[in-house]
Amino acid sequence: MDKFRVALSTNDYLIIIAYFVSVLVIGFKTKTESNSIKDYLVAGRSLTLPAFVASLVSTFYGGVLGIGEFTYRFGLAGWFLYAFPYYIFVILFALYLSDRVRKAHLYTIPDKLNRVYGKKVGILGGFFVFLMSTPAPYLFIMGILISLVFSVKLLTAMVFALLVSVLYLIKGGLRADVRVNMFEFVMMFVGFGIILPFCFNTLGGFEYLDSRLPEADLSLLGNSTLQYFLVWFFLGSWVLVDPSFHQRCYAAKRKSTPKIGILISLGFWILFDFLTTTAGLYSKAFFLNDLKDPILSFPAIAEKVLPPIAKGVFYVGMIATVMSSLHSYIFISATTFGRDILSRIKNQDDYNNTFNKIGLLISAVLSLFLAYTIPSVVNIWYTVGTLVVPALLIGVVSAYFDKLRVESKYIFLAMISSFFVSLISFVLGSLHKDSVYPLGLEPMYPGLIIGMIIYLFGYSQKSKMRTEPD
Repeated sequence: MDKFRVALSTNDYLIIIAYFVSVLVIGFKTKTESNSIKDYLVAGRSLTLPAFVASLVSTFYGGVLGIGEFTYRFGLAGWFLYAFPYYIFVILFALYLSDRVRKAHLYTIPDKLNRVYGKKVGILGGFFVFLMSTPAPYLFIMGILISLVFSVKLLTAMVFALLVSVLYLIKGGLRADVRVNMFEFVMMFVGFGIILPFCFNTLGGFEYLDSRLPEADLSLLGNSTLQYFLVWFFLGSWVLVDPSFHQRCYAAKRKSTPKIGILISLGFWILFDFLTTTAGLYSKAFFLNDLKDPILSFPAIAEKVLPPIAKGVFYVGMIATVMSSLHSYIFISATTFGRDILSRIKNQDDYNNTFNKIGLLISAVLSLFLAYTIPSVVNIWYTVGTLVVPALLIGVVSAYFDKLRVESKYIFLAMISSFFVSLISFVLGSLHKDSVYPLGLEPMYPGLIIGMIIYLFGYSQKSKMRTEPD
């Protein structure tokens, strides 16, 4: 398999083109009530429960080819490493954070950090959120899918994906983002729901998987070490600081929507994990070690089992899954850069959303650069999570619980120290040919430990606590 090629019928192409046209029509037809910050950034705080669920589910599940790669490489352990830990932290967010975020009536995570800990912490938090919300991995995946379908160069495909994702956001803001998400939510489930029956009928049931897959691929840990599992488990805490969760909570219409909506969303994520993981296992069982590029495991199995029309629907399912995250995180990244970094540095309120629109352009260009220069989905997730999650976790969680707050200087020092210690550990390990990190610890651990030590010292000084004004 020197070069993977996709065989699509005319009907398949028509289905895929119809999807892109539908996205643009829905996005551009979205009506905005005003040009206010509230309307542009949080849809006037008007998200109903169905809109909340559809938007959150589709936004937070975008790296579909990365899931295919993970399942192909690790088998069932891919689900246990990457998906299961998130379930735990999704429940924690729903039960303990969602109401607090909704009641804050803010716009972004850095808004909360700025209100509680002051401008320096707010800007630092904005920088970390900007890194976390980079749409680069989703842009890379979209580029792969579009280049496969239309036989164009990867760069051309990514530029097209950006244009389709960004244009309607400039005017429509979060309202347009959410309306397109709702359409994509339906298509992602239809697309992945269609492939499993064909896998069952063409290849066989679960006995086929059992007879073809190596034993390690059907075990929860596979060949992974306990430490590697624990790193991925703690990376599940990404949920607690993920800007898409906070943004949707800020935008909810009713105070009960976030908690109920997140728990309902979890049910949909579990269902979608079943669909994607099972499809990935079928791909591994069919190809075994013959697939040179595991990131293509879903397109590859589709070539073997899907007839025309069904294949077009499946490709739309993959594209919708990725694109929902691409435009949502472009919007979050743009908001973070424009409102939370640029606006605060300049000490100017962004009443006309000018900085946000500048942020859209900068976010799009930067994500294109990163996706083109670092073409590895799983590595981007792992690296960003390892460096940023420990730094943000301390500041964000403490900001929402009065009893956990400490003086601003300790939070600033804990956040920046956590990031740089993890970064240094990561760089030192990367310089070693076998990626052996200092003391044998994954980079996340020393950063988290240093950050917690500084935070706990600050907590011991609570009697002298002084928070900076807004």
